[in-house]
Amino acid sequence: MATQEELTSVLDAVRDAVPTLRRNGVEAEDRRMIPDENIALLEKAGVFRAAVPRAHGGLDLDVAQQARIIAEVSRGCPSTGWLTMVWLTSTWAASLYPDRAQQEVFEGGSTRVSIVFAPTGTLTPADGGYRLDGTWRFNSGVRGAGWDMLAAMVEHPDGTSEELVALVPTSELSLADDWHVSAGAGTGSSTATATGVLVPAHRVVPLEEAMVSATGDRANTGATGRNYGLLGYIMSSVAATFLGMAQGAYELFVERLPGRAITYTDWTEQSLHPLTQQKVATAANKIDAARALSAGWQRVLQDAADAGEQPTDEQKAVIRGRRRSPRSCRRRPSSCSSRRAAARSSAGTFPCSASTATSRASPCTRWSSWRPTWRCRAGCCSAWTPGRTSSDPDHQAAARTPGAAAEPDIAHEARAVSAARASCCVPGVSPRRRRPGRSGR
Repeated sequence: MATQEELTSVLDAVRDAVPTLRRNGVEAEDRRMIPDENIALLEKAGVFRAAVPRAHGGLDLDVAQQARIIAEVSRGCPSTGWLTMVWLTSTWAASLYPDRAQQEVFEGGSTRVSIVFAPTGTLTPADGGYRLDGTWRFNSGVRGAGWDMLAAMVEHPDGTSEELVALVPTSELSLADDWHVSAGAGTGSSTATATGVLVPAHRVVPLEEAMVSATGDRANTGATGRNYGLLGYIMSSVAATFLGMAQGAYELFVERLPGRAITYTDWTEQSLHPLTQQKVATAANKIDAARALSAGWQRVLQDAADAGEQPTDEQKAVIRGRRRSPRSCRRRPSSCSSRRAAARSSAGTFPCSASTATSRASPCTRWSSWRPTWRCRAGCCSAWTPGRTSSDPDHQAAARTPGAAAEPDIAHEARAVSAARASCCVPGVSPRRRRPGRSGR
């Protein structure tokens, strides 16, 4: 477990890198992958050691500490934040493999791993392991990773099939230059193809066991503190990414306000307009609500891990975005609610930005919710809708929970914040009454 000094050191280094991450936004979109400078800055900060076990030279941060780092990176660059989330969660998932595989992946104490859960490949038994064939799309971060975790199906002699996850070096994959998208353009989520790649048996685990941290042949099997439920852990990191994106969008909007007039009106100071103050206050409230919701269910994950247990079915349902029986008046924290709150915060401020905010040179265009955040919400985990289930244990748990209702609207959290905040929401600007003659504007 990392010391507070180690965590603070990483966070301080990331904060120092934020201006550079923002400045490199256009280059990331042009390259369709974040610049090497971004990766180097995060490597120097120690970000890629965050999820590596202490035994292998890593920082071994807990779920809440990792979320803080991911949010801070996302505040600087949405694409870099998304890839940091993918690399950290996949690195943690690599700790579910046998010790021999962990030794290979974690050698050096800092590593980057990508992952694709869609089982669009096949594994064929071979001497010492399996041969992997298949193609995996939307492989976020594969261009900057040293390892890739790829889900594939294997057919057993008795005719049954099973979903396994193979861990392979990215050097053994072919990557297509096919990442041409309108959102998340800098994530380098290219298509990866494996053709007859030999995967040793120690680098293959059953997905069903990995989902509940029940894989064997590893020293940390059954260890307390870090054996989270896989999907709940990933949801924590995804929510942190949205939270950081929202915070970055909020900061950029507020920074642009001083001295800016509203075109085609006699408002010479946009920050004094009631609508602007309302939008900024609402965005800040939603970010605070998202942060509080995330902290609540991160504690649920950590408490279960500290006790050497997996979250209960009801806790899994809460984490995935549901609440208790309608009879209960107490709202429950959820990852879907926190992600939605964060996304809506930036959606509210962008329409109030000037036309220059749509320029590719403006960082605002990379933070607007209609680009990176909505693209990320389109992922199957983030966009799960109540009533639809799959083979995912957490989906099934949510479906089994008695009285589970649709995810709650987070508006009540925003309304709960004191109205006084809206009266003076722009830093450095005192609330004033409008001058005569501006009624109705």
